[in-house]
Amino acid sequence: MIQFLLNQELRSEHTLDPNLTVLNYLREHVGKSGTKEGCASGDCGACTVVVGELHADAQGTEQIRYRSLNACLTFVSSLHGKQLISVEDLKHQGQLHSVQKAMVECHGSQCGFCTPGFVMSLFALQKNSDAPDSQKAHEALAGNLCRCTGYRPILAAAEQACCNKPQDQFDSRQAETIARLKAIAPTQTGELNSGDKRCLVPLTVADLADLYDAYPQARLLAGGTDLALEVTQFHRTLPVMIYVGNIEEMKRIESFDDRLEIGAAAPLSDCYAALHHAYPDFGDLLHRFASLQIRNQGTLGGNIGNASPIGDSPPLLIALGARIVLCKGNVRRTLALEDYFIDYRVTARQDSEFIEKVIVPKGHALFRAYKVSKRLDDDISAVCAAFNLTIDNGVVREARVAFGGMAATPKRAKRCEAALVGAPWNAATVEQACAALAEDFTPLSDFRASKEYRLLSAQNLLRKYFIELQTPHIETRVTAYV
Repeated sequence: MIQFLLNQELRSEHTLDPNLTVLNYLREHVGKSGTKEGCASGDCGACTVVVGELHADAQGTEQIRYRSLNACLTFVSSLHGKQLISVEDLKHQGQLHSVQKAMVECHGSQCGFCTPGFVMSLFALQKNSDAPDSQKAHEALAGNLCRCTGYRPILAAAEQACCNKPQDQFDSRQAETIARLKAIAPTQTGELNSGDKRCLVPLTVADLADLYDAYPQARLLAGGTDLALEVTQFHRTLPVMIYVGNIEEMKRIESFDDRLEIGAAAPLSDCYAALHHAYPDFGDLLHRFASLQIRNQGTLGGNIGNASPIGDSPPLLIALGARIVLCKGNVRRTLALEDYFIDYRVTARQDSEFIEKVIVPKGHALFRAYKVSKRLDDDISAVCAAFNLTIDNGVVREARVAFGGMAATPKRAKRCEAALVGAPWNAATVEQACAALAEDFTPLSDFRASKEYRLLSAQNLLRKYFIELQTPHIETRVTAYV
């Protein structure tokens, strides 16, 4: 059984289909049709809901952390121990919520189909903001698409909603909600079981290892932003899943003098502060990683584990020399991330083995990262590049150069690196390294970019890296477009 709060209503579910998304649960099982399906792939934001969960603040006081999610990519099993809030829950005692009033008064809606998603993103923004902030508003709304109104009035609504925000019913009931969430906090493995399909929800790494050993065919579910597409887009059935999002050990982020250790189930939103502090370029790229809804849900371990050739984080992690800790039963092994990827969607992971955490070295001052895509926000890379050089007295001593989107896997450019190491750091060396990139990669053409464009972009990004190191005052990183 799993338990969660639907606003303030306790829901206990056991026999639901584990492949059921929160979107369809709301619309088909509880009659809340305000949440809309626009794309069923996490691109449009029409299905945005907010999930509240207990979270200790900097002083150790437990609060409710509200985050926006795409209901179309969220399986119901991930709600275990949390609070689900949909657009119907905002109106209170016959009065519109302040974010709804702001949308009305600022003329932020026309056809209205996308409006519930915008309202929920604004609600999460309001809950996480102390004052109007245009940058945060753009970030909060980047995952919501509107096809008829335009965004100016919606941004005006964001400013109004976050300016002198009044107390709402969620504030007045916060202590009660915290107590109720504590009362339903999971204490043992939860389960949804519809007879032919099941999803198990362990609470510890040891329990996960035992379950995965017992069900080696199970699909591991973290954020589900990639896995859920198999259900929503390809109409496949996932007979057995194991949800890892309730394992606190795998959500831990620890900073040491020489490294970061990031649990594989830590949401990307949680990873941001640590990675941005260690490597500003990594943080900047995370701001362009899909949308805030996806970052609130997707995990660093998932972005590695799905072995996509166009995942944004693997090239950066490979360039930094990151390692992963793999666990199988009570046995652990540490593997260089670059050795994890074997071929297209093929990895070195053994049966019943899972990524427990990611280890990111610190101290690489010349690390830079770049993403080329058709849109600034909420888009997949055509090319993602990461450069990490050690230069001593004008000579390149070490080089780690990695790309995504250029091959069947995220991959180092070994010939390019060889052209750099031992050579003077100058324009002539860079041109030789650019020529070597043509030997490292034979990229494919697809709807994102042609093979010629990808190769030229990769070469130009190396030139860009050279220019920026020569003139560090130039701030043009992580802003490339196709």
